[in-house]
Amino acid sequence: MPGETILLVEDDPSLAEVIRYNLVKNGYQVTAVADGFSALEEARSVKPDIVLLDVMLPGLDGFEVCRRLSKDNNAGVIMLTARSEEMDKVLGLELGADDYITKPFSMRELLSRIKAVLRRRQPMVDLDKNAEMPEARIIKRDGIEIDTSRHTVTADGNLVELGPKEFELLVMLASNLGRVFDRQYLLERIWGYEYAGSTRTVDVHVRWLREKIEKDPANPKRIITVRGFGYKYEADEVV
Repeated sequence: MPGETILLVEDDPSLAEVIRYNLVKNGYQVTAVADGFSALEEARSVKPDIVLLDVMLPGLDGFEVCRRLSKDNNAGVIMLTARSEEMDKVLGLELGADDYITKPFSMRELLSRIKAVLRRRQPMVDLDKNAEMPEARIIKRDGIEIDTSRHTVTADGNLVELGPKEFELLVMLASNLGRVFDRQYLLERIWGYEYAGSTRTVDVHVRWLREKIEKDPANPKRIITVRGFGYKYEADEVV
């Protein structure tokens, strides 16, 4: 979807230039950096729609960059790597990447993957009309306040920074008090049917979410695990 901003993180200057040229040719605005620390700085400054992220980077590797971006940035992440091992792919996806492309790849494939990630990150159509994902309202739950129009969350009076998937997950759970959601449903509802990750992705994001909104993340009182099934939000509603 030409016009969007892309942050390219690639330490091979020849490959970076080829990718940058083709992206600009297709209407994207591109910023390119060659190391992990610069990637985090540029992501905060540019606020890109997509980050194309090489795994083997100097300073800070792509997996760590991906982890930090997933927690603190709204960008979609596509990992680029010469490593094709399945565990590398799973790790990248479970750290929050939206897609994973193994080098060498064609520009046609890369452009197609970029468009697919941008489509998936648009607001999703409800998969289940009984599961509420509200629009533009305030949700208050026993010390938690969620503003769905401003995408802000306060926990016990403190503003907390959530990544996009953490926010969607919290809204889904908090909007359906007491309802138990299985991991597969949450994966499909929040990440989309085309997502290639496993349900462990949900567990990872729940853990991150608990670290930010629970007084004692090891003994959660808000987001509760239902053993062998999934999660529910258990708190008194405050109008």
